[in-house]
Amino acid sequence: MKHMERVCAAIGFISIGSGAMAQSHPLTTAMACHQAQGLVAAQGAVVLNTSATTYDRYVSSGAYCGLGEVPGPGWARTKDVSQCLVGSRCVSVSRGSGP
Repeated sequence: MKHMERVCAAIGFISIGSGAMAQSHPLTTAMACHQAQGLVAAQGAVVLNTSATTYDRYVSSGAYCGLGEVPGPGWARTKDVSQCLVGSRCVSVSRGSGP
């Protein structure tokens, strides 16, 4: 009986893992600008596909950026706007670039 429980548990973990791998990120070109903006605002940080082969991470504030990063404008094409300010993108701060 213990063996059967282990097999069922293993199948459950495999199913959960494969489901997570199959998830895709929302596609900005399939939504209106305000929808993409709302998604970023609601989630705080989200990875969005900007085409079939490209993606980027957008944040609602610098609180979602890592150390040495600051928020910069995050533009993406949406179905109604060619350049929608979806939110911010975290960009590295260059240090020591002075003379």
